[in-house]
Amino acid sequence: MIRERYNYVDKTQYIVQLLRNQVYFLSRPRRFGKSLFLSTLATYFRGQKELFKGLYLEKAEVELARQEKREAWLEYPVLYLDFNTERYAQLSDLENSLNTHLVAWEKLYGKESSEGTYPSRFKGIIQRAYEKTKREVVILVDEYDKPLLDTLNRSELNEPYRDLLRGFYSVIKSSDSYLRFAFLTGVTKFSKASVFSGLNNLRDISLQVDFAAICGITERELKAHFMPEIEALANNLEQPIDETLEALRKRYDGYLFAEKGENVYNPFSLLNAFASRTLKDYWYETGTPTFLVKYLYDAHYNIPDLEGEVFMSERSMSGYRAESGTPLPILFQAGYLTIKGYSTESELYTLGYPNDEVRYGFLENLIPAYTQLNGDAARHLAQQFVNHLRKGNTEDFMRGLQALIAGIPYDSTSPECVKWREQNYQTAVYLIFKIMGFFVQTEAHCATGRADCVVHTPNTIYLFEFKLWSKGTAEKALAQIKEKGYAEPFRNEGKKIVAIGVSFNNAKHSIKEWKSEVIE
Repeated sequence: MIRERYNYVDKTQYIVQLLRNQVYFLSRPRRFGKSLFLSTLATYFRGQKELFKGLYLEKAEVELARQEKREAWLEYPVLYLDFNTERYAQLSDLENSLNTHLVAWEKLYGKESSEGTYPSRFKGIIQRAYEKTKREVVILVDEYDKPLLDTLNRSELNEPYRDLLRGFYSVIKSSDSYLRFAFLTGVTKFSKASVFSGLNNLRDISLQVDFAAICGITERELKAHFMPEIEALANNLEQPIDETLEALRKRYDGYLFAEKGENVYNPFSLLNAFASRTLKDYWYETGTPTFLVKYLYDAHYNIPDLEGEVFMSERSMSGYRAESGTPLPILFQAGYLTIKGYSTESELYTLGYPNDEVRYGFLENLIPAYTQLNGDAARHLAQQFVNHLRKGNTEDFMRGLQALIAGIPYDSTSPECVKWREQNYQTAVYLIFKIMGFFVQTEAHCATGRADCVVHTPNTIYLFEFKLWSKGTAEKALAQIKEKGYAEPFRNEGKKIVAIGVSFNNAKHSIKEWKSEVIE
């Protein structure tokens, strides 16, 4: 990075804070810079002073050494485990990964014939590394949970993997007297017979304010390090710098990992946007949360609640329990939801989508579960719907919506299935309106005390009221918009306001009728 003059955002001040303790765990979404931070830790503990020239740690290490009455830039034996290299499709994959690391270390520090298990080999390596170098050992683990995440839906692999890792990581606690430092990263912290159950000295910094910006790029860092890239992006987009900054903020910013922490941008998407000089969904396209989508659908979760209506305690957010019946903790840990607020009274966090990249990417992945459309077809349909509304063609828009609702599968008449089917129809309507929001740059949302959906176009504001599975008519829905004054908040915007009342036919499982009227 130094030779090729790469841009490096200095996070080494966090290393100074970490040295106050011994064993840490950090949860962050994939591609958020965990591996880069671990490699920075590795080079520090290997005493590679030349790599820190000009960084915060260059001077801080000299002062630390003075306070601790030791030499600066001491070299420690570093055991670095990287679980990113395997796919973990069969039982032997995890064993092979562990064995590869152990064999490499045993070449350096030796092996005893009595060490026949992975934990005993690991413990022996730590002890001999300490004895051979006369220095405490540093253990760094990158993506400790990848074997578990890869096999979440395969209990025949997940349980053996968890048992194996639990025994392996327990060595860190039993080897405490030989350790200088240990740092483990991952996406989620598994609960219930956790792999960390024996590590009672583990400090979880995932939700601590002092480490909120340890990974990711803050607004301050963005402007301090990337102004030439921002200018180049603005030139390519043919828009001013301030508009480009706002576009970056809406699309990639918004991640918050502590109650009073600092927001950070997704570094993977941000750097890709600078490299390609265009705005796309870079991070989201690197992985599709199909099992999370299925989980939400099977649990009949109310999808609109994901837009800032999820409330969780810190305990719930920091651990994933497969038996809990909800994917919400892992939605947060994997980066699909983030902290939006905190109540000191209830001690509950409010969660929601961090930015537009995640919001629209996740909604597009949900659409196939509730309609017969795939993501591309849904986006194309949403674009058609927006074009109809931009031209004022409410009839064409409503006929398209009618066809969408009619295409939703219908296969049961039991009371319970009717209940969930009604919710699925509502969700399908909600999703298509939210995807429309991507094109019109607005938030089509549902909320108490206002129209069910609001869509802004350059010249018109549309207010929708739906009478779902009731005896209410389109006329009644239209009257409700007028009687409750849903148009009042928008009268000063200088746009035409169109109210559209819609009723559904429960027997035919489709839109029964609609009526529209311009609000004067």
